This record gives sequence, structure tokens and C-alpha cells, in this order.
Amino acid sequence: MTFPVNQLRNDFPILSMQVHGKPLVYFDNGATTQKPRQVINRLVEYYETENSNVHRGAHHLSNLATVSFEGARNFIAHYINALKTEEVIFTRGTTDSINLVASSFHPFIQKGDEVLITAMEHHSNLVPWQQLCKNKEASLYVIPVLEDGTLDMPVAKKMLSQKVKILAFTHISNVLGTINPVKELVAEAHRYNIPVLIDGAQAIAHVQVDVQELDCEFYAFSAHKAYGPMGTGVLYGKSEWLNKLPPCQFGGEMIDQVSFVKTIFNKLPYKFEAGTPNVADVLGMEKALRYLDTLGIKNIQQHEDGLLEHATSSLLEIPGIKIIGQAKQKTAVISFIVEDIHPYDLGTLLDQMGIAVRTGNHCAQPLVESFGINGTIRVSFGLYNTLLEVDYFIDSLKKAINMLL
Repeated sequence: MTFPVNQLRNDFPILSMQVHGKPLVYFDNGATTQKPRQVINRLVEYYETENSNVHRGAHHLSNLATVSFEGARNFIAHYINALKTEEVIFTRGTTDSINLVASSFHPFIQKGDEVLITAMEHHSNLVPWQQLCKNKEASLYVIPVLEDGTLDMPVAKKMLSQKVKILAFTHISNVLGTINPVKELVAEAHRYNIPVLIDGAQAIAHVQVDVQELDCEFYAFSAHKAYGPMGTGVLYGKSEWLNKLPPCQFGGEMIDQVSFVKTIFNKLPYKFEAGTPNVADVLGMEKALRYLDTLGIKNIQQHEDGLLEHATSSLLEIPGIKIIGQAKQKTAVISFIVEDIHPYDLGTLLDQMGIAVRTGNHCAQPLVESFGINGTIRVSFGLYNTLLEVDYFIDSLKKAINMLL
């Protein structure tokens, strides 16, 4: 069956706009995706008919909001195949989820211990661990990335030991598009009883995520990279680990009993959800994931892989272009440079042609600099992008290069 991309584009109001007099071509999905009407309407519906603080309220609106909010948790737990609903913690997004784990992990890190990450991590999955190691006098070690954009797996296996207290790595690189061998890495870490955190920000909208199959201890993702609202996301955690970790934020909702002498924390998942939650956007996230579920994530991946293949082969025909990261297992992202042209200059010209791309180091400065460059142009695809858009981008890119050389 042909993927109904032209029909689906009608669900996204912003795609009908023009930029500098040209139809918008949105190739910045790795930074954030656009939102379908179904998600936008859900936000409006909540504020018009359900708006209330959740839990503990005795009135009608509070009950409505609570049922919707916890219903969203149930669906999302099912969507990622969590074993238990309480293993889904609502956060502000991937960055917040990783910081939650890193902040709560202090009791499990001692002087001389090791934390292991990879060289392809977004700053959000680097800096929190760096700061934890600094505060606890532990060591942060980095699995190297090979020239083709894949992890050096033989070296990775050698770096795992009893001294490593947690392994944290990205499911899919936001710069390279590389799909990491997640199950293999998790299995290797578990040989030493090392818990694993996976940054799923770039994966949740592109590949199937089954946390039980992956067998990771923690999995983090954001709604806004999966056609949902900004400012909300999920931390999945195995209940045995979530029960062991202390909370890192305190206040309403996350308590069971409080006196001026002591506090007893609430049960999962509420132990980690201090304060009034972002109810509307959680419901928008649920609606976005339901949208993906209806389309079928494997159908989306197949469509995006077709775009990736066509764009890659077309780019390689242009003299002076070098693609950064050409792993066999990758999806949805191409980062490239053009000889003698600054990425920002090219990005600016493409914008004048209506094309939105991302330029810079993509919040992965150590990775980009390891390739001997200070930035790239990144095109990243979503379910609503088309082959015609790719062809227009290639033609516009050639014109921009000729203008700058």
C-alpha cells in the first residue's frame, strides 16, 4: 500500500503556509515536528471542557481531567509496551527525564566509579552525567564513534566493567541518523549488572519502541519530536529502579504524608511528578502517539527511509558535498557539509527559498568537532515530507551553492 503522504499533509495546517513567497518545505523535524489538527484540537478541547487540576478533586471537572490524564498514561504505557502503567513518568521532555535520573542517581555513584556514554550524545545526555561525575569524584568515559558514524563496538565491550555504574546512550543520533545496536549494548551492559538509560528523543517518531524487548532500565523521549506539544515527555523506568531512586523535586502531589518532622513520599509514578502537571500537553502527546499508532510506525519508517535514500543519492551527485555519517542502519537524518561554504550561509539561502533546515553543531559539539568540522547542514524528515520536496531541495541547494562559490 502506498503511504498516503499527500492526504496526511492536510492534517498539518502549518504546511500550507508560504515562507518568503515560497511554499514551506520543512526539513527540520529533528529539532521539532509540526503538529496535526488532531493534536491542536485536543489542546483546545481540554481547555474548553475539562480544565482542572488533576487528582484529589471532588468536583466534576477534576474527575474528568484526572480520567483523561491517567488514561493518557495507560495508553502511552501500552504504546511503548511498559510492563506496568506506573513505570511511565511524565516530565517536561527528554532533557528533563535524563536530568531526573542523573540527579536521583547520586546514592549509586561513589568516588572512583565510572559512568559510560558515547561520543554521539546530545548535550542533554552528556552534561548531566558530567556534572554527576564531577560532584561525586567519579569518571566519565566515552565510547568512540567510527568514521562511518557507528559506535566502535569492540571498544565499547572492553570499556564495560564492574566499575561502570550506568550506561547512557542515544537510540538514534540526532546528527548522524545512526540507529545504534540497542539490544546488543543493553545485553552487554547487563553482563555486569549495569543499568542502561536510552535517549529516545530521535527514535520515538521513527522506529518501533518496545521497552520490554529492549530491556533497558530507563527510556526517555519528548512529545514535540513526535508530532505532539512542546514542554512534555516521558521517562520510562523499570519499577524496581524507580522505587530505589529518591525523588529530586519536592512539593505537592509527590507526597503521601507530611509533618514538620518528616515526609513520606508517594508511590509510583507520583513520587517523581511534583507540582501541577502539564495536563493539556500530556493529552496532546497521547493524541500524537495515537496518530502514529493509527498510521503504523513501520509504515512511517518505510516512507522516511525512501526519502532518506533518494536524498542521499541525490546529494552525493553534487560536487563538494560530504555526508557526515553513513551507517548502514540509519533513518530520517542527513548531515552534510559543502566544501568552502559555511553551513549558516547555505542555510540562510535555503530559507529564502522556503526550505527549513538546521545548521550548526546540533547540541552535539564534541561529536561534530571529532569529524574535524565546526558544524553541518542537517535535513531531517517527517511523515509528511515528500519526494517532490526532496527534489525541490536538491535543485535549490545547487542554486545556493552556485551563488556562494
